[in-house]
Amino acid sequence: MNAEHTQTASGMLIEREHAVVFQTYRRIPVAIDHAKGVHIVDVDGKQYLDMLGGFAVNALGHSHPKIVEAVEQQVRRYMHVSNVFYQEPQVELSEKLVGATGYPRVFFCNSGAEATEGAMKLARRFGHSRARYDIIGFSGGFHGRTYGPLSIMDKALYKEGMGPFLPNTIVLPFNDIDALTSRVDETTCAVMLEFIQGEGGICEVTEEFVRALWLLKEQFGFLIIADEVQCGMGRTGDFFAFEKYGVRPDIVTIAKAIGGGLPLGAILATDEVASLFERGMHGTTYGGNPVACVAGSAFMDEVMNGLMLHVQEIGSYLRNQLLSIQTTCPDVVRKVRGRGCMQALVLSTESAPYVARLLEAGIIANATAGNVIRFLPPFIISKDDVDTLHVALNNVFSST
Repeated sequence: MNAEHTQTASGMLIEREHAVVFQTYRRIPVAIDHAKGVHIVDVDGKQYLDMLGGFAVNALGHSHPKIVEAVEQQVRRYMHVSNVFYQEPQVELSEKLVGATGYPRVFFCNSGAEATEGAMKLARRFGHSRARYDIIGFSGGFHGRTYGPLSIMDKALYKEGMGPFLPNTIVLPFNDIDALTSRVDETTCAVMLEFIQGEGGICEVTEEFVRALWLLKEQFGFLIIADEVQCGMGRTGDFFAFEKYGVRPDIVTIAKAIGGGLPLGAILATDEVASLFERGMHGTTYGGNPVACVAGSAFMDEVMNGLMLHVQEIGSYLRNQLLSIQTTCPDVVRKVRGRGCMQALVLSTESAPYVARLLEAGIIANATAGNVIRFLPPFIISKDDVDTLHVALNNVFSST
């Protein structure tokens, strides 16, 4: 870090962080002062358009007044009492999730990784009496960084030097029907699938693959777990990304947006599957924290009150603007992928340098999967916001 940079407030905070915190994150070199709506302001006063949305967490943007009000009221009542008590915030949010999704049972946790762990335990509980133990994931998938998720993922960065991983876990090529058909059998207890892979580069599962998977489910009777942590909760314009395919998984994992900015995850399941967990078999100290639950209820009220229609409309506008960038810069931009407020540009070269240039222009985005620029904006973005992104992208790509 050069001397000039350390003179700024951002630079000094970054230097302090380097001295005391585990260096496990590739942080964006921005030190946050405050955030409101779709904008973030750093400690030096520079404003950024947030097209990443806290990795899909801030679906209503930053400091949404209804979430702030709900949190403030709950903090004054109580912040934590543990799950040995009945709590209105948990029940209210559960009722809203059941009403929105049709899944009759909810288990709250703190994150997507915990939701994956719980779903895998539930699947193994299902398989135990049937002598079925194999859980299958797919290449490019991302389900968290604890040992259950890592065991059904293939990204070397997250796994190198961390093994051995869980037994009876398999990773198959994404969207490869032949590989799926040749490996699924009577030993399979569950298959876990992101219908749109986020970390994997906004890659969508094909309709043919989904049909093949459900035919195999009918034949062998295993469970299907949908990971909707990033692509769910209205992000595609449907409440769940899998709705497009007309299917119904047995278990659904959610997190990110459901907490309204606070740590919250959940497992949704059918009555039959949920009943496999008896009292004491699974639990959490903080899961379903009342403050996070009231934030989640405020989020649900907004997303179920017409906001998904806006996601569809603004998502279509965003896609058209990204397609125009592809037309203007065909040597750099190879493809546009995604739906709603979950879209990406696939480049012909490494994406990180372009993301860095966007940051200089005041746009926060994310480089993933090597050559992909990922956009996960708040659902409340406007056409003017998308136009601001469009201008910045044109400038960044035309200057190369």
